Amino acid sequence: MPGPAVEQLRGVLGRALRSRVAGPDARQHAERIWDTPGERWFSAADPIWRVHSEAAMFPGGLAALLLQSLHPLAMAAVAGHSGYRGDPWGRLQRTSHYLATTTFGTVPDAERAIAKVRGVHRRVHGTDEHGRPYRADDPHLLEWVHCAEVHSFLTAHQAYARTPLTAAEADTYVAQTGTPARLLGVPEPPTSTGELAERLERFRPELELSRAAREAAVFLLVQPPLPWPARPGYGALAAGGLAVLPEWARRMLLPVGALLPPLTAGPLTSTGRRLGRLSTAAVRWAMAAA
Repeated sequence: MPGPAVEQLRGVLGRALRSRVAGPDARQHAERIWDTPGERWFSAADPIWRVHSEAAMFPGGLAALLLQSLHPLAMAAVAGHSGYRGDPWGRLQRTSHYLATTTFGTVPDAERAIAKVRGVHRRVHGTDEHGRPYRADDPHLLEWVHCAEVHSFLTAHQAYARTPLTAAEADTYVAQTGTPARLLGVPEPPTSTGELAERLERFRPELELSRAAREAAVFLLVQPPLPWPARPGYGALAAGGLAVLPEWARRMLLPVGALLPPLTAGPLTSTGRRLGRLSTAAVRWAMAAA
């Protein structure tokens, strides 16, 4: 059995992780989401509940950010309006709260969260570095962001979760993520893993490593906003995230430089997956005491 010092360290790490991801008022948010009575879209028996409550969401989230950044118009919107450099933890906390509310919260709370994001999207528009216009509420861009996110969360879960989903459960997960996505503005979200793969393939001609995407990758992988003692653990999670990206996405990110070994395809990707499994297990262990 672990001693008192180990349990104390576990609690400290777990609370620090929860605070980073969910914010200083994480407990109040959790009480609102879990304790408010009312109808919910999903239950503990549903695949979406299992995926979104697993520690594999940590590397999965990093993979999603990197994959989403490869669409130049989506990345231009993030670079121009999200403030991810000035307030990276605030952006992470808002995203985490949105996912928790739309997955675990009551239907009225989920609908309010979606309406709030839609209001923000209506105000986000501009042009990218080549003068191409974008709108954050463009259904096509929303579809890309949704598909990249769902693929990343699911792939990380299958690689690092204690109990991966069956093929049928994975299809159900993809379909269930479409419930909030439709209300957010995605016209026809994919409903199976096969359809999700087809959508991602369809987007590939539009993708590129723009200057903004390169800067975001450097920020996430080389210069994360963390103290040096925390960077090895974060690096292991990032390696796990990189390792579950599609091979073509890793190849697109190669010009960023020698960021982490799993950035390249081939044998080094298995190293990234090992790091992903170890770091996800460490997060799971710590968060259980938070």
